[in-house]
Amino acid sequence: MLTDLGYGLATGLAYAAVGTVLMVVGFVVVDLLTPGSLRRLVWAERNRNAVIVLCSGLLGTAAVVVTAILTSDDDFGRGIVSTVAYGLLGLLLMAVSFVVVDLLTPGRLGELLMQGEPHPAAWVTACAHLSVAAIVAAAIS
Repeated sequence: MLTDLGYGLATGLAYAAVGTVLMVVGFVVVDLLTPGSLRRLVWAERNRNAVIVLCSGLLGTAAVVVTAILTSDDDFGRGIVSTVAYGLLGLLLMAVSFVVVDLLTPGRLGELLMQGEPHPAAWVTACAHLSVAAIVAAAIS
């Protein structure tokens, strides 16, 4: 029983670490796609547009990672690898959705999102992130 518990705790810790790293990568991706310092925009300037875009990226990443973990192979090594792979795929596709929305809409999306005044583009971008994440999560399962 203790060996099962120990194994479960160790694998849970490993998956949590992978998920946390992917969330950090997701933060970096959103930061790279938007002008300025995302940390400054969110925490110092309290920019609602930046908050909406960042939150949607983090929620989307979490949805993909959770689905990847839930559907992962019983083999721990393959499960971790597939979680990382699907997590990175989700991040890549959310970044692509940002670029596509930018190309299909007037103005520079990153600049619009970083304005101090609320902008509807933040919600469109958030919906694109969450939609792509849902599609990837469905594809995984």
